[in-house]
Amino acid sequence: MPYDFDKITDRRGTSSLKWKVRENELPMWVADMDFETAPAIREALRKTVEHGIFGYAVLPEEWYSSIMRWWKERHGLSVEKDWLIFSTGVIPSISTCVRKLTSPGENILVQTPVYNMFFNCIVNNGRNVLENRLIYDRETVSYRIDWEDLEEKLANPQTSMMILCNPHNPVGKIWDRGTLARIGELCATHHVIVISDEIHCDLTEPGCDYVPFASVSETCRDNSVTCIAPTKAFNIAGLHSSAVIVPDKFLRHKVWRALNTDEVAEPNSFAAAASIAAFTEGGDWLDALRAYISGNRKLVGEFITREIPQIRLIPSEATYLLWIDCTDVSKEGIDIAAFIRKETGLFLSKGSAYGKNGEGFLRMNIACPRSIAEDGLRRLKAGIEAYISAVN
Repeated sequence: MPYDFDKITDRRGTSSLKWKVRENELPMWVADMDFETAPAIREALRKTVEHGIFGYAVLPEEWYSSIMRWWKERHGLSVEKDWLIFSTGVIPSISTCVRKLTSPGENILVQTPVYNMFFNCIVNNGRNVLENRLIYDRETVSYRIDWEDLEEKLANPQTSMMILCNPHNPVGKIWDRGTLARIGELCATHHVIVISDEIHCDLTEPGCDYVPFASVSETCRDNSVTCIAPTKAFNIAGLHSSAVIVPDKFLRHKVWRALNTDEVAEPNSFAAAASIAAFTEGGDWLDALRAYISGNRKLVGEFITREIPQIRLIPSEATYLLWIDCTDVSKEGIDIAAFIRKETGLFLSKGSAYGKNGEGFLRMNIACPRSIAEDGLRRLKAGIEAYISAVN
């Protein structure tokens, strides 16, 4: 069945966070897509609306079975029904786990540059951000883990939790099984709980498979909470539908109590219906989407190499968020993202939001029709050229 990802849907004036911008601006920042969601999801929501009553909801059996089947068939992870707990979102789940599984003043480890909301979950709950900075290799234009630093920080008695981003946002890296196993062993050795954010797991480059942290070993499985959702892959973030997978029954009880205490464990009238439709009927649409995003990723890479050689695109295996190295042109004290937005209207995310080692980088959302991506690239080129002229 063909899907028209080239279709442009006007989102201005729809209370869209992403598109709350000036008339001449092009937003390619926050992580939602400019594509209509899968037809099966729209049909499921239509039936819910036509029923006409939106009272309190419970989770049907299909919610559990659809997730179990999807993770088994797509990702090779056998999930038991008892392991699953509904939550209104991945970030509420992470924030709750930080608040209820650790104590004030303890260290929560993250691997920067990393999704900026992790910092909020930590700091707003009175915990300390502990950075294990990923090593950026300029020669290979790639990132790797600083293992010596990681073990040293996990060994700190004040470190009680690690928030893992798998696949990693913003660098687009899929962590391999050996890497995840090593992380799992280190965390277990030092009594550090792993919260694995796997919301981008279905947005991999065609031919690339992500590895669920809980699938790697018994050690990883029993010392982890995995946060999942259909919201990123199917563009339904506004429906507030996610789940946590907690295999260990003692840890699961704590998480279940925590989510219910925070009142984020009850579905709305649309959350379950959308999730079930996504995981039972959305596979073909998702595969077509991944192929289209792959085309956008290739377009951006070729354009930057040909037209903007002063910057570099970090090769990525997952997500629709591209990480762009502008450190050869970026000057301290002059926000390159803000400059480009002012000069061209192109709204990108500034790299420093993802950690200090993100300074001089940009994050670009390419989940949009190709014509919009092409417009964004023209603006990016003009912005970089204007920036270079301004600082020299």
